[in-house]
Amino acid sequence: MDRIARRAALRKLAAGSLGAAASALWVDELGAFAREQAVHTHASIAAASQSTAGWTPKALTRQQLDIVATLSESIIPQTETPGARATLVDRFIDGVLAEAPATERDSFLKGLAWMDARSKVLFGKDIVSATPEQQVDLLTRLSAADSREARAGVDFFKAIKSLTITGYYTTEVGLRQELGDDGVLAQASFLGCTHPEHQM
Repeated sequence: MDRIARRAALRKLAAGSLGAAASALWVDELGAFAREQAVHTHASIAAASQSTAGWTPKALTRQQLDIVATLSESIIPQTETPGARATLVDRFIDGVLAEAPATERDSFLKGLAWMDARSKVLFGKDIVSATPEQQVDLLTRLSAADSREARAGVDFFKAIKSLTITGYYTTEVGLRQELGDDGVLAQASFLGCTHPEHQM
């Protein structure tokens, strides 16, 4: 059922139905930028992960990266297929933010700080230290059509949800294992012709 629900959510996103309330302009622009950058960002993550130095965040601190990993995993948790954390969605979001315009990156970071502060008010602990149930409770409050939470939090949730879905469903796991794509929906890289006589 979770798998079916995820697919339904992706179809809604693709159709443009992110909810009744209009998003702030920065949310829409950051989401569009992430979709444009998806293949490039995933390729950069893969290349950095294979280097001797390994991968390091470009836009986020390690603490911020941990919050992003926690929230993205709450949005797409591991079921019979890997969740957002296992598919490195947090690194994808960091890569997008590193290349995004400063105003959109700053708005995202303000929302990230808001999430931590709101978690402390509601649960007496930051969002990473909160229980999974508390994390889901806060996200549920933010996603409600009639949410009474601050606009900064509601907009941030829309942004991280959009980036998480884009980051997840542009990985091989998201496309092949989750959606059952056989290469028709998208192809992350184009290898070109492999015949020796056509190589330079």
